[in-house]
Amino acid sequence: MIKVLLVDDHPVVREGLRGMLEAEDDLTVVGEAGSGAEAVALVPARCPEVVLMDLRMPGMDGVDATRRLRRDAPDARVVVLTTYETDADILRAVEAGASGYLLKDASRAELAGAIRAAARGETVLAPSVAGKLVNQVRAPAQPQLSAREIEVLRLVARGDTNADIGRELHISEATVKTHLLRVFGKLDVSDRTAAVTIAMRRGLLS
Repeated sequence: MIKVLLVDDHPVVREGLRGMLEAEDDLTVVGEAGSGAEAVALVPARCPEVVLMDLRMPGMDGVDATRRLRRDAPDARVVVLTTYETDADILRAVEAGASGYLLKDASRAELAGAIRAAARGETVLAPSVAGKLVNQVRAPAQPQLSAREIEVLRLVARGDTNADIGRELHISEATVKTHLLRVFGKLDVSDRTAAVTIAMRRGLLS
C-alpha cells in the first residue's frame, strides 16, 4: 500500500480526495492536514510515501512546507495539487523539491497514477504545467538589476533629474549617469522612459 497524506485548508476538498484515493486498492490515506505547518508536524508520525500538497494556504504555504519536508523527511515525495498554474507558482514548487505538479481538475485515474509514479521516484507534471516549465527553462535569463540601480530607477520613475538623484543618494551626477547606462544595457532600452516602463512591467519597482 502507498501511504498518502492530504494537505489542503478546505475540509471538503480533503474529504473528496480521500474518497477518490481510497477507492484505489493500493492507496491509503494515513492522515490529513489543514496547513503547511500541520503537514510538517504530521509527516514524521504518519510516514507517508507521498504528500498531496495544496499550494496556497494561510500561514506556511505549500512551497514552504515542501521545502521543509524535503529537508526533514527526504523520503516523502511531495506532489502539488492546486488550481494555480502561473509560471512563478510552478517554478517555486519545483525549486522547493516537489516531485509533481497537478491541477485540481485532474481525474481520479490521473491523480492515482501520479501518486504511484511519485512513490516510484518519478516526476509528474500536468501537460499544461510541463509546457510552462519547458518555456521557462528555454527563456533567456533576465539580467538582474542591483539594489542601487533599482533605487536610481525608482527615483527616475518619480520624475527626479540626475542632479536630484545625486543629491538624494549622496552620489555624483556622473555616477547616476553610469548607473542609468548600466540599467539601459541590462534592460535593452535607450532612454529613461523605456527603462521605467520595462522595469514596472517586470515588477522591479513594486
